[in-house]
Amino acid sequence: MRQNIEKPYILHVAEIIYKEVYNLKQKNNINNIEAFERFIGSETYEKISSGKFHDEWFSNLKENNFIDKKTNKKIPAETIRLLEIQKDSMIKQLIKYPNLYYAKSQFPLEISQRAFNHLWRICESYELWCKETDQKKLIQLNLI
Repeated sequence: MRQNIEKPYILHVAEIIYKEVYNLKQKNNINNIEAFERFIGSETYEKISSGKFHDEWFSNLKENNFIDKKTNKKIPAETIRLLEIQKDSMIKQLIKYPNLYYAKSQFPLEISQRAFNHLWRICESYELWCKETDQKKLIQLNLI
């Protein structure tokens, strides 16, 4: 395995989501689907879906003149623009409404299913990056 593999900034939020879903799965002894559903009710989901996660991250980066604390390298403006697009996408895809289920069943409404699918794809992307960079030990949910 290669050492010191730098994770693309665009996967930062994916890794956070992935790890929290995995922790929910392990802690509650549930399957992946149930873990994703529980994640949707979490504080982390609320922070990401509202844009607060990215706002705080951007604020910290701005205070450090967009220098990454881990690598001591300046983050390119194009990367910041991509992260802003990611933030907007998260807000749109993970929009949250209370009681997003049909009244007589537990079947989620389309907008709730869209959030679930988006989270799943984000975590699949993280696993694909782990696989491509030969970091298979990081793959814990086995979505791909």
